[in-house]
Amino acid sequence: MSSDVTGPVFDFHARLAPAPGALERLLDVHDRCGITAAAVSAGGCIDLSRLSRQLVHGGHVTTDPDNDAVLRACDSSADRLLPFYFANPHRDPAYYRQRAAEFVGMEISPAVHGVPLDDPRTTALTAVAETAGHPVYVVCLARPGCGVVDLVALAGRFPALTFVLGHSGIGNIDYYAVDLVAPMANIRLETSGGYTSVVRAAVDRLGPDRVLFGSEYPLQHPDAELAKFRTLDLPTADWRLIAWDNANRLLKGDGDDPDHHAPPDARGLVDAR
Repeated sequence: MSSDVTGPVFDFHARLAPAPGALERLLDVHDRCGITAAAVSAGGCIDLSRLSRQLVHGGHVTTDPDNDAVLRACDSSADRLLPFYFANPHRDPAYYRQRAAEFVGMEISPAVHGVPLDDPRTTALTAVAETAGHPVYVVCLARPGCGVVDLVALAGRFPALTFVLGHSGIGNIDYYAVDLVAPMANIRLETSGGYTSVVRAAVDRLGPDRVLFGSEYPLQHPDAELAKFRTLDLPTADWRLIAWDNANRLLKGDGDDPDHHAPPDARGLVDAR
């Protein structure tokens, strides 16, 4: 049986590279997939072949993600796209502190920059996010200091801050990650990349109110991620939480009615059109 995945959809994790036409392509794909809004982080700061090698053998880059390109795209998207600050732990956290008000969240990625989650540089960035009221999106990997267990430890040190475990954990069959984050009420799980069965486990073990739909566009087509949910036979209310309400509550403080055009706040958060 297939679930009904109609209704408003918020893509909690898409990327925008600083390339000509990237914004137009993203919006076109989202339109064709029925995606109303998205949180976006900078892409293009590392060659994908190099990233693949780093995932297996280690290594890192010190490249600054183009957060300004993300801001420009979001500013021209009629409030459909919301910018996350992709932090570079090799930089002074003052860079993020000075710009925090322009963004709605922060991403840190040991997979890209190679700085562990238990490193003081990560702690300093996380403290800035806490002050800014930003959720922290984290890409974990199987390396000392960078795993889901290390995310759990970090979340334990910042209990008032919400963390989002990206890509359903590490790899595509990470049931262990679901079990690790289950006791941590301040950790959500974003579903891109994980097997359908792992997403099912996340919904069952965490509850639909702690699960966020994401695509990892352009590396993954949103239709491929939506297809996972079409097979899960979720209650309509659960899909509504995963696809829309949870993201809006996290970034706005409520489960905004997509038909209600509320006055925008400082960044015009998400008034679906």
